Amino acid sequence: MSGHSNAPPSLAIPGADPRLYNHDLAPVAPEGRTWGVFSIFAMWMSDVHSVGGYTFAASLFFLGLTGWEVLLAMIVGITAVYFLMNLIGRPSLKYGTPFPVVARMSFGVMGANIAAGLRGIVGIVWYGVQTYFASKAVQALVLAFYPAAETFTHSSFLGLSALGWFSFLFMWVFQLLIFLNGMETIRKFIDFCGPVVYVVMFALAIWILTQTGTSSLSLQLSPRAEGSAIGHMASAAMLIVAYFAALLLNFGDFSRFARDEKAMKVGNLLGLPLNFIVFAIITVIVTAGTVKVFGEAIMDPVAIVERIGNPWVVAIGSITFIVATMGINIVANFVSPAYDISNLYPEKIDFRLGGLITSILSVLVCPWIFVSSPQAITIFVSIFGAALGPMFGIMVADYYLVKRQQVVLEDLYTMSPDGSLHYDGGWNRTALVALAISGVISIGLSLCGGYGVIPNIGDWGWLIGSSLGAVLYTALTRREAPALSPPGRVVA
Repeated sequence: MSGHSNAPPSLAIPGADPRLYNHDLAPVAPEGRTWGVFSIFAMWMSDVHSVGGYTFAASLFFLGLTGWEVLLAMIVGITAVYFLMNLIGRPSLKYGTPFPVVARMSFGVMGANIAAGLRGIVGIVWYGVQTYFASKAVQALVLAFYPAAETFTHSSFLGLSALGWFSFLFMWVFQLLIFLNGMETIRKFIDFCGPVVYVVMFALAIWILTQTGTSSLSLQLSPRAEGSAIGHMASAAMLIVAYFAALLLNFGDFSRFARDEKAMKVGNLLGLPLNFIVFAIITVIVTAGTVKVFGEAIMDPVAIVERIGNPWVVAIGSITFIVATMGINIVANFVSPAYDISNLYPEKIDFRLGGLITSILSVLVCPWIFVSSPQAITIFVSIFGAALGPMFGIMVADYYLVKRQQVVLEDLYTMSPDGSLHYDGGWNRTALVALAISGVISIGLSLCGGYGVIPNIGDWGWLIGSSLGAVLYTALTRREAPALSPPGRVVA
């Protein structure tokens, strides 16, 4: 067993195979379940309250719908996310296990590495991208107070200037130090991140209102779109679901620390439907006000505080949104790859080392080069993003429809052929076949739509992939049910 002083207490599994078990992948002990309603709520605030979250929320009001149509679509979409998060979070809450271990239920004790690997790749790439975006704010802050530093922006090494490298590595080290202190430090950090952004956002909204009054405010920021309003509203709702697609897989990495199901559900209710809608309304108030104050709609909050002109306002605003970006980066893009990498080689790699490897790989991705190519981003999102939906569908169908929420805990950590999750040498080939078929269809539809070969399915790809994965897996499993149930083991 590996562990460290800041790791939460875990349950010992007698006879656990070292290829599947370490302190961080073990079930969390009851005394380690310290996340109450506020911590779950704050986690979602950290996920939503970022520059990217601000831009996304404001963009919903540029879809050519009336304000009330957008709000209705938001309520439908974010409520769907709320129920889906509860579904994917319950297995981890019940057994105290992170996402890659829960994936063993569906894909087998070895096959789970494929699911964890795909989710890990997505997290590593976006972790690097978000770190790069935050480093740009650091660079702007340095130049605002030390204009002479501009001389360090002329040279270039691997696509970044000297100041660019300093800013990126500063963010890289700062986030890593927080992470290496363990999940309890992460909990305390995100407890701080989400609320502090609300303070700045409310202050920004009040400043906008003092400049414009209420007459200039509108919940519709673009002309009326052509076509069916219902169709546009449905697409907007699915856009919200797609925005949370990554955490719809690995929310269990956090729900495993919840005190009980009530804390998870109430925290999700406050953090998703209520928080998301309130934050979106604040962003649209600010964005609509910028039209009158600055003559154009500005969807970047950092750019808004820069235009105010006061260097201290710029500093406070920039630092706040840097912290906010760190919050979402750790929640959405750091914790999951750390567990996923640890799952590949538990004997040697624990949660902290998995996080260090994630950090190193995020630099090797050279995210500043990656984001400079819109085509590369489109292909990446289409291929890996479309694979997340089928995995979600398979895992939910397996846990609720096939296993009926009953799993032998010890079988998550054994390589014994008698284990109910051993399947065929540790691989549930039925799940892998369902993932391959639904993934190819989902990815193919996304790419064909993106390149104009067929009508663009847009943000419906996640729903198509998850539904297809669930249906295929359930049908194939029931057809092969006798082969999947070794004698004497409880699997349903």
